[in-house]
Amino acid sequence: MSARAVRHVSLGMLLSVALLPTRADSQSRHVFVNGIQLPDSQLLALEQVSRIRIPDAAYWYDRVSGAWGFSGGPTVGFTLAGLDLGGPLRADASNGTTAVFINGRQLPVQDVLALQQLLGAVYAGRYWVDAQGNAGLEGGPPLINLVAVARARAAQGYGGGAYSAYTRSGGMFGSDGNGCLVYADKDVSYSSSGC
Repeated sequence: MSARAVRHVSLGMLLSVALLPTRADSQSRHVFVNGIQLPDSQLLALEQVSRIRIPDAAYWYDRVSGAWGFSGGPTVGFTLAGLDLGGPLRADASNGTTAVFINGRQLPVQDVLALQQLLGAVYAGRYWVDAQGNAGLEGGPPLINLVAVARARAAQGYGGGAYSAYTRSGGMFGSDGNGCLVYADKDVSYSSSGC
């Protein structure tokens, strides 16, 4: 092989290596929302806006209400509604078995118990809840505002009840039932302004 041919092959090899994706160009994080992996660029933007590191995990997110949780689990908290994150919310996102659906997601027992603490009886059916706490039967008008009910109960001295749970990834979340929410794992910890 001539020197010119070797230079041509070497240049071609260098160009092909240079065009391969680098670690920075490939997915380095593993955050899934409603079954879809978020691109690192979108994850970085979310973390910059929220000022927290989002742990690698699989989550569900309700775009209508802003509710979120770990895939297969109950509601962990609320964030901004209307974010374009992941795929559509699935009925089985929380592995619920209660026949109580909110915005298409079947609630697990823990979510129904939380609603019962707030409202009393909770009946099987299909409901909607928006980001302001307005709620009603699917396709119908608002019947109640959950935020107003929670505030009224708090003013009367009824706390929502303390709870804590561990996540599949080894994290812990909990609440004192009066507005303090906490989350912690090996990488990050968060507490709400109510603590």
